[in-house]
Formats: sequence, C-alpha cells, structure tokens
Amino acid sequence: MYDVIVVGARCAGAPTAMLFARAGYRVLMLERARFPRDTLSTLYIHQPGVALLDAWGVLDRVKATGCPPITSAMHQLADVRLEGTPTPVRGIAAAYAPRRYLLDNVLAEAAVAAGVEFREQCQVTGLAFAGDRVAGVSWRAGTATGTDTAALVVGADGMRSVVAEGVAAPVTLEHPSLSCVYYGYWDGVQADRFEAYAIRGRWVGCVPTNDGRTLIGVYFPQREYPAIRTRAEAAYLEGLQAAAPELHERARAGTRTERLFGCGAQPNFFRRAAGPGWALVGDAGHHKDSVTADGITAAFRQAALLTASIGGDLHDGSLLCAGLARFARQRDRVLAERYTDALALARLRPDRGQSRLAAIAADPTQVQRFFDRAAGPDPGQADALQEGWVHS
Repeated sequence: MYDVIVVGARCAGAPTAMLFARAGYRVLMLERARFPRDTLSTLYIHQPGVALLDAWGVLDRVKATGCPPITSAMHQLADVRLEGTPTPVRGIAAAYAPRRYLLDNVLAEAAVAAGVEFREQCQVTGLAFAGDRVAGVSWRAGTATGTDTAALVVGADGMRSVVAEGVAAPVTLEHPSLSCVYYGYWDGVQADRFEAYAIRGRWVGCVPTNDGRTLIGVYFPQREYPAIRTRAEAAYLEGLQAAAPELHERARAGTRTERLFGCGAQPNFFRRAAGPGWALVGDAGHHKDSVTADGITAAFRQAALLTASIGGDLHDGSLLCAGLARFARQRDRVLAERYTDALALARLRPDRGQSRLAAIAADPTQVQRFFDRAAGPDPGQADALQEGWVHS
C-alpha cells in the first residue's frame, strides 16, 4: 500500500508527488506516456511559478536546459504600447519558457530523486473503492495489469482525467470556449522578451525558448475554428500579420522549424477539487483559456496548496477530510482572479480597453501594476501556500 498515488507526471503531477515524498510519504506516480515527450503548451512560467521552482530546489535544473531568462515584457494594443517587467517575487525577477519535453522530464526526475516510485507507460484504467472512499487505482502496462492502493489518489491527468471521471467530479463553474490557437516554433526571430499584440478578433503571443527558438501563438475567436482549420497555415500568417506586422516581418525573415500545433477549443471550468480519498490538480480540476499563459504556474500553485493543506494528516481520516476540504476552498479562491482575467482576454475584444490602456501608459505606477497583475500574485501570499515552501 502507498500513502499517495499520483496519476499523471507532468507540471501538476510531478511536483505534487515530489512534495508529498519530501514530506515523508510513500508515493507512486503513474504516467501513460514515456518521457521525454513533448506536449502542446504556451511554455511560459511566470515569476510566481519560477519562485516555486526556486523554493523547491529545481530552478537550477530548469536553467540548465538552456532556456533563456525572460526579464521584460511588451504588450501592444493598436498604437498603445506598454513595456516593463513585473516586480520580483521572492527575489525572482525572470520568467522562463522551457520546452515541455525538457521541463516535464526535469520535474519527473526531481520527484524520483525525492523518493517517488515512477512508472512510465502505465495507463490507469479505473479506481478502486472502499465504500464511498477512493482507495486505489487499477492500471495496465503493456500486457500486465494490476491494482495499487493508497490513502489518497491524486488526479493530475489532464482535462479528460480518468480520476475525475471515476469519481464523477461535478463541474462547479463553467464558461464557453472563447478562443482557438495555433502555435509555431521559429528560428531567427531574435526575441529576447515576452511580447503580446492584440487587435479585435486576434491576439499574438511571442516567447523565447530553448535552442534559440521562438514560440509564436496566434489566437482567433473559437467560432472561426471550423474555417481556420481547413487553411491553418495561411490563417496563422494572416493573423500574425494583422495583429503584429513587425513581428510578422521578423518571422518571415526567419524559418519555422516545426509543424503548426493547434487547439480548436479551450474549455473554461472548475471541477470539484476533492472528495473522500481523492483530489484533482492541474487541468484535471481546473482549466482556462491559455491566452494568459498561466497553466504551468497554476499547476505549481495547486501542487503546493494540496500538499500544504494535507500536511502530516494523511492517515487520520477526519483530519485528511478537513485538509481536502481546505484545499478545495483555497484552490477556488487562489485561482479565481486569474480565471476571470483569462475570460476577459480570451474574448479578443481589446478595443474595449484601449482608452484605459492609454491612460495607464502615462502613469508609471499603473504600468507597474499592469505587469504585476499579468504575472500573478506571490504564491506565498496565501497562508496555506506559505506552508508549502518548507518542502524545499
């Protein structure tokens, strides 16, 4: 029997498993893929997420992948441009955007170094119950099958979570999908900061990543996806040119190095976060439009929050129940503002805020607040999250 079984080993699962192991628990982490493996992502880790990596002692390994530090940002709406950098978070001034096949591997290795048992290419097929409490998982690895038990099962297995499905976790808040997006990787763009460009109906994000490459994402209204998907290459370049003509020229002078990656619908929801013997972290429990590039940072926050909420109470039934309820309440509170911001931006109606942005541009204090809100709050501001720093 394990203390904790974590289903999924990416940006939510691996830190969760690592932190539970560092707290002294026996942890099993199951992942259906084989690492290293890439996945669709905005890549960006805001300063609060980087601060968590630093607190966990993992940041140096992320830096060692060669992804450049991102110490400034630019947001442009029509002819209004804001340039700046967020206030450092616990001494962290830089953001990073590592390729996911590198980041996820670093996080999984950190979990294993903490004592986590890691099984790759192991598909969870269902849950085991003891009465109404989740008590373990059933799995398949090649031709082998089995069941393992635990006091707590954590679903970190994405929007189509087997754990969420197995417990019939209800959706507690939901909004329609608002945008779709295509990403491309480019050589020769010469980007050294985060860049965002917006016009009505189009949004472009640009971020430097590993190997001198630049990720450029172009967002469209979700309703346009059926037409765009039939001409993705042309629509991507047209959207880039319309929203960011100067960046378009830089991209055309360079070379796109990989095929386009697209996402046709970006759900916006909160599921119930926890119940008897189970919890959901990352996209399994909460997802929002990727336009704010907050997914990785939000996953890190949830890992810290869950492990801090449980603490040393895993084997006391009533205390575990109270800890899971505390996690559920705190998760919704901690992520609520970022969810609202994502919905507002994903409507791709920046023209509604153009006059306000112009007013902000004339006030350095307001500009600083703008960049600080774009990065998100210090993860140590919430009391429960502060406890998570001790697991470094």
